[in-house]
Amino acid sequence: MGDVRVAAIASLTPLEELDTDPFLVDSHGQHAMCARWAEDKGYVLTRQLTAYQLRPDHRGLWVDVDEGFVDVFVAPNHRVLDRAFTSPAAFFAECERRGVLLETVSLDEPSYDAGMKAEVHRRLTLPAGGFTGR
Repeated sequence: MGDVRVAAIASLTPLEELDTDPFLVDSHGQHAMCARWAEDKGYVLTRQLTAYQLRPDHRGLWVDVDEGFVDVFVAPNHRVLDRAFTSPAAFFAECERRGVLLETVSLDEPSYDAGMKAEVHRRLTLPAGGFTGR
């Protein structure tokens, strides 16, 4: 059997919400959590998706599944799925219909201090400057 291929789902949340909900704004941190989950399971991360209120039937979600690049979707938690899709339940149903697993990492979200929030802010406001936040 070949490698299990994973697409990580992160939410696209406006920077204005950084103080009230930093984890939902930190798509980089969300993707990193999913990547750790995939690595721990011996899976291969093949895609990173970032979405905000996307329709579950959006073609962009399924093209990689149809082409054999994705076997599993993973999101950090249900809060991310709630933000990423217009209907997480409909997305789950579409995954079932297509035979694709949908998993959540469900680890504790990090506690963001002022420095971590500043790092997220810099990463989101300076993406073209080559700053990776590391």
